[in-house]
Parts: sequence; structure tokens; C-alpha cells
Amino acid sequence: MRKLVVIADWAEDSLSCAEVKIAVNGYLKVQEKADISFVASKPSTIHTSFLVNQIVEDVEIFSSPKEVVIFQNTDPRLNYSSPTKKAEGAKALILRLYSGIYVLGPNSGYDFSLIKKKIEKVYHYTGVNEEGQFHSRDLYARICAHLMNYLEDELELEEASIVEIPDLEGYYIGHIDNFGNIKTTITYEDFKGRYAYGDLVKIKINNVTKEARYVSNLFGGYPGELVIYPGSSGSKDNRFLEISVWRYFNEEKATTGYHEFNYPKVGSAIEIFD
Repeated sequence: MRKLVVIADWAEDSLSCAEVKIAVNGYLKVQEKADISFVASKPSTIHTSFLVNQIVEDVEIFSSPKEVVIFQNTDPRLNYSSPTKKAEGAKALILRLYSGIYVLGPNSGYDFSLIKKKIEKVYHYTGVNEEGQFHSRDLYARICAHLMNYLEDELELEEASIVEIPDLEGYYIGHIDNFGNIKTTITYEDFKGRYAYGDLVKIKINNVTKEARYVSNLFGGYPGELVIYPGSSGSKDNRFLEISVWRYFNEEKATTGYHEFNYPKVGSAIEIFD
């Protein structure tokens, strides 16, 4: 049985996690102990895209990609501004990556954008029944179970085009960790030839403009200094950059990247000035 990783903007709620887990287990045809884990995202499709990409990276390095299903569900109904019928949302897509991982969920905003280069096949799932308010439990649990049981051939799939998944252009906050380190969608390659380690980089986030020193790691500058550096996320050959401050956390004001830019939201735009 394949493992299931759920990435969703409701995953901080224990009841929602329990309901989805119960529903998925109820649909499984092969009765084994299911391996289901949850990752909480914000209601931001950029944040969800960043998390999906990172889990894919980790699975491809440390696990067996053909034995993993990733289900994301962040759908803030971006294309709706009037009342909906049956709580309908974005189209359901099922993706097969070149590595063999299956990824599924609503194609809302940028949910799948950061894994676009890794996608081998894109499918519409046409068997979605729009009944129910909680789609992860009421609509997607059955799809997850079929993929976990290697029964993808029993699903009503129609091949679709990858152009339905938008490109993510520009730079954004992809994630903010529990230390307040800002993980960006800026890559090491984006800075290559533009900045050298030791240079000061002017950065604007959340209407706050500051200079950060470009260094090789979080501890590559001095304690208390705002720095930007290749972090722990993204491709191992082209890491996403992070923005933060080396702190001992015994300071009276232990500010890190999150505090320095006045508590920005995940998904916020980032501007870099030469």
C-alpha cells in the first residue's frame, strides 16, 4: 500500500485530520495499516505549492517515490465572487511525476506550480461528486484510497494539459518556520552572477525595505545581522534562499526575519533591488 501525505489549510485542526483519515481508511480495499501523515498550510496557494514541492524533494531523496501519494487541498475559491452551488471548487487534478509520485487535489491558484517541471502526466478526475461541504473527506478520500491501493486504472481519468497549471513568476515568501526564518522562492541560481557572498542586498517585503548581507548560511554573518542565504529547502543543487537573523534566543528582543519585516504573510511578494 502506498503512503499518503496530506497537505492542507485545514490540517492544523485535529478533528478535520481525524475525519479525513477515517474516510480514507473506509474506502481502502486492501485492509492494511495505512500510513497517513498531515502537513498544515496556510490558506495560500503559494504556501501550499512550496510545501508540496518540499515534500516531493524529500520523498525523491529519502523515500520510494512510487510508493507515495501526496494530496493537497488549499482551495480559497479564487475564481468565485458570488454564491456557489454545492460548495464547488477548482477542478480536481491527478498528476503523475517523472519519479512516480502521484499528486492530487484542486487546481487552485499556484497549488501545483512549483512542481510543474517534475510532472509527467496530468489528468482530470471526472468522477467528482460535488455533494458535501468538506471536500477532502467527501470527495477526495475515495481518490486517495484508490491511489494508495494501486487502483488508479479504476478511476475515471481524462488526460489534460500541463498548461492548465500556471507558472509562478516573481519572488514570494514560500514558508515561515517556527524560528521566524523566511523561506523564499528565490533560488541560489537567481543570485548567481548577480551577488557574491558578503554583498549587501536591498530587500522589500510587506512595505518594509532593508539591507541583508548575502552569506553562505544562517551563521555565515554575525549574530544580530540580517542575512540572506541558501537555506534547507528546494533542490539540493539549487536551494531556495532564506532571510533571517542569527540569534541566541536569550536576547531581550530576539527578532528574526519575520519580525524584521513587520510580520508578513506567507505568499507575500518580495522585491530585490540592485
